[in-house]
Amino acid sequence: MTLAPAQTAWFAETFSLIADNVEQAILGKRHVVELVLATAVSGGHVLLEDYPGTGKTALARALAQTIDGTNSRIQFTPDLLPGDVTGITVYDQKRGEFEFHAGPVFANIVLADEINRASPKTQSSLLEVMEEGQVTVDGVTRKVGDPFLVLATQNPIEQGGTYRLPEAQLDRFMIKTSIGYPDEAATLRILQGVATPRRDLTPVATTDTIVTMTELARAVYVNPLVSDYVMRLVDATRRASEVRLGVSVRGAIALSRLSMAWALAQGRSYATPDDVREVAIAALAHRMVLEPEAEFDGVTAVAVVSQILLDVAAPRENGAA
Repeated sequence: MTLAPAQTAWFAETFSLIADNVEQAILGKRHVVELVLATAVSGGHVLLEDYPGTGKTALARALAQTIDGTNSRIQFTPDLLPGDVTGITVYDQKRGEFEFHAGPVFANIVLADEINRASPKTQSSLLEVMEEGQVTVDGVTRKVGDPFLVLATQNPIEQGGTYRLPEAQLDRFMIKTSIGYPDEAATLRILQGVATPRRDLTPVATTDTIVTMTELARAVYVNPLVSDYVMRLVDATRRASEVRLGVSVRGAIALSRLSMAWALAQGRSYATPDDVREVAIAALAHRMVLEPEAEFDGVTAVAVVSQILLDVAAPRENGAA
């Protein structure tokens, strides 16, 4: 499938329109909103590690309202069971048969709040649905919503009673990012009442719009030199002295797909090395396991990826066909 100029222009215009609408609820965080939206149209999922009160729940609700989709919120706690997430089968005595009661995972936008507070068994209940877009309960497989996006959150300052997400679970998230506090100008506007984050947004698109955008994003042209650049970046994470476990093949695919969606959002039908660099930290850093000595010395995965982006030479061509 080759993208027509009209399709490219429509995608960029619609992407901007959706981001503008969501930004009414998340003031001054345009880049984060665009990253999450690019992940959604790439068929990925988002891990938000941020402090309380930064708007994680508002972001999920605003995105669902903007695309006129369904959304649900799961508060992960130590006593949460897998069935509380996926749903359970209950015997109906009147009808004399078993009936499936769908869990909150059956929605377009699912907010998994403080996912690291649930047990590993409950965390793993999201593995199949995040990868395959389906849930299997009592041997019966059921499809979830389309589009489907999991927005999982972690609180970085409260680690007591939490269960660290295993690498297999982290690898399911296309990006890891944070919203952070608004800048001084945005905060001042909120305090003065000039700008108030909106809670009820008018839809500017539909779920079918996101499905169409996903199909178009997969048709973006990726020059072999750009693919080679992605491969060299991923390989560099595996060879870095501070890293015990580098980025997986799934991570390389995620970086490539996210770069394609990002390029189309900028009004181009082809991905460039700059697109790769723009999303590399969000797509790669959380997939790496550092050496204990490096962590003790204060080295972070973000710093390692940043250095790799400086060390690995990007192709000189812009990636056009």
